[in-house]
Amino acid sequence: MAMELSFTVHRREAVLVGPSVSTPCETKRLSDIDDQESLRYHVPGLLVYRGGQPPAPCVRDNDPSGIIRAALSRALVHYYPLAGRLREVEGRKLVIDCSGEGVVFVEADADVRLEEMEAAAAGGHGLRPPFPCVDQLVPDVRSSGRGGSVLSCPLVGIQVTRLLCGGFIVGTAVNHSVCDAMGIVQFLNAVADIAGGLPAPAVHATWSRELLDARSPPAPAFPHREYDMIDILPGGGREADNIVRSFLFSSTDIAALKEEALLPHPEHRLRGGSSTATSFEVLAAFLWRARTAALEIPADEEVRLVAVVGFSRIAALGLPSGYYGNTCAYPTVVMTAGELLRGCTLGDVVRLVQEAKAAVTAEYVRSTAECLVLRRRPRLARTNLFVVTDVRRVGFDRVDFGWGDPVYGGPARALPTVSLLVNVKGSSTVVGAVVALPSLVMGRFSAELESFLNT
Repeated sequence: MAMELSFTVHRREAVLVGPSVSTPCETKRLSDIDDQESLRYHVPGLLVYRGGQPPAPCVRDNDPSGIIRAALSRALVHYYPLAGRLREVEGRKLVIDCSGEGVVFVEADADVRLEEMEAAAAGGHGLRPPFPCVDQLVPDVRSSGRGGSVLSCPLVGIQVTRLLCGGFIVGTAVNHSVCDAMGIVQFLNAVADIAGGLPAPAVHATWSRELLDARSPPAPAFPHREYDMIDILPGGGREADNIVRSFLFSSTDIAALKEEALLPHPEHRLRGGSSTATSFEVLAAFLWRARTAALEIPADEEVRLVAVVGFSRIAALGLPSGYYGNTCAYPTVVMTAGELLRGCTLGDVVRLVQEAKAAVTAEYVRSTAECLVLRRRPRLARTNLFVVTDVRRVGFDRVDFGWGDPVYGGPARALPTVSLLVNVKGSSTVVGAVVALPSLVMGRFSAELESFLNT
């Protein structure tokens, strides 16, 4: 359940922090992979620290706000495009005007202790979404722009909120068009490196966005069902009706799912795919089936599972070290709700997820860029859409500003169509699955999961 805890956050007026020295005034084009309609929003994140005296010997000031603000300004010298503003050019193509206007920075204090937040966490198993008062902990970047447009507002916002116990929370909001989770962590680590005493970030930032542009003329080699031209809002009601819950899966639970996935269906066993499955693959398949059943989607309607797959390490793409643009593909499994719930076993669905992941090659990525250009930068097809993304190994939980690793590091919340797999601090064997659903649907979904978890 959500934390039953309320507190007040006293924010100082937001300020703009720019690079500490002059940086190039130029225009940089985003890649065609960056430039997707579905990415035009700010990703909210939280990093929660116990605080106390920082162990870094070069850090003499114990105020995290001042230290992080100064380090942010110096890090922006190396990541100066992030201090600029987005603009559209021909064909709605996004570019960044590297103007040095700066990023949003907010200093705040909250009348709550970290121990209270931990005690209120569901089941006492460590901090994870949903967080109480989360909207007060993440900076409101869009309000800093003209008319709330993503094109006129800062690309990055950081809020440092001090807690009564000496701990603190770093809330972040980063424009997804410019960075994905790995890029966000790379930038936060750059700030942390400087906060900890390094003269420059340990990883050199590189742009090179042209490497992920469409070829000319564009000729997609894959069907790309993820961008089907349909645009009906997914089942489940308005976003305002949704609540967020985290569900914990132990190593025993995941082992049981893997064992079930290996059981053949007498009539529908699929060929291909690995005989073993990862925790991501079995959880994506299991959550998709449970969510589809809970939403009571008609049997003849198509349902879609997007398994987010990172491709930064595909050597044939030639992405340099320090690249901080979007490097994720969205291969999609599509079938009717009836097929998913009655025509397939869990193992069948797992194998389809494996096949979707395996399809993400260098040619698939290039084809994606070309599909996006040909179809005028569409958003993901949203009818009965479910996206599962795994951020456990991205590195949010290892961003150290000088006070050690965070108690929690990762996304601040889930979206109505997006489920997150997150780390649960203090346990390397427990996976947290963060889900957003309307309250009535959440009851059915919870019952479905708890029936399995209690077996």
